[in-house]
Amino acid sequence: MITRRLILAGAAALAFTTSASADDWKAKYPELTFAVVPAENASGVTERWAPFMSYLSKELGVKVTLRIANDYAAVIEGQRAGNIHIASYGSASFARARLTGVKTDAFANDINADGSTGYYSVFFVKASSASKKVDDLKGKNLGLVDPNSTSGNNVPRFELDKMGIHDADSYFSKVVFTGSHENAMLALAQGTVDVAANQWTSDDDSTLAQMLTKGMLKNADGSAMKKDDFRIIHKSAPIINGPYAYNSDLPEDAKAAIAKAFFDAPSKDKAAFDRLSDGQKKGFHPATTKDWDGTIELIKFVDALRKKKAS
Repeated sequence: MITRRLILAGAAALAFTTSASADDWKAKYPELTFAVVPAENASGVTERWAPFMSYLSKELGVKVTLRIANDYAAVIEGQRAGNIHIASYGSASFARARLTGVKTDAFANDINADGSTGYYSVFFVKASSASKKVDDLKGKNLGLVDPNSTSGNNVPRFELDKMGIHDADSYFSKVVFTGSHENAMLALAQGTVDVAANQWTSDDDSTLAQMLTKGMLKNADGSAMKKDDFRIIHKSAPIINGPYAYNSDLPEDAKAAIAKAFFDAPSKDKAAFDRLSDGQKKGFHPATTKDWDGTIELIKFVDALRKKKAS
């Protein structure tokens, strides 16, 4: 005979089993590594991300450790080896990871202040530059970011090709990889390069805006540079914001918990969330790996350019 007591006992047992199952992944993964590529100096990255790591650790019930990767390739290889469990990718580096067989799944990307989920690759020059368009820059020095940077290399080369500049290395006097978005803007400010490729969402949401807020860009006399000291001479078509991705091999319960923690962040720990973008983002948008299929085609195009030049 089925009694109320038996039903309650069964429900309790089921709840215990479900809870225990949900916690199984935590025993296997008592610590998760979260990797980001520095768009700014290492101390700045730590200050920006540390509160969010604390939030994730609390929400997930396991320690989440921040790893500041040297470059995009380090994130790709770290996920390939399983040493990085969650990663903040640029669109191009995520596409590169997928093309080279890394088991990684996108689950979210940033929502901008205006509700959009994209940004642009732009070419910056100093406002004092005589160059008004890219055609004026032949024989000048170009500053790029990293070979796997979306806005700092892949899209710029694609944009140059559309303009008829099929070989950037011969068009410009020198093409240099500066290593980070900040370094590219520093090189421009200091006159090491005449034009710099970088990411830009709006006048208030870009690497340049962040650097100006921190007083990192100086004139020769030591005075702080301003937004009006720089000028955009070319802007690309919109680029989808880069994804946050976890290892495909993580347990499904772990993936669900990670995604939920991200989506809950703006309401559960607004201060930590706002710190990530200086308050310039609205939240995290649910994403799938297929959202970056178009970026894979961009990477194939850039690879073809490289092969053509090598031949």
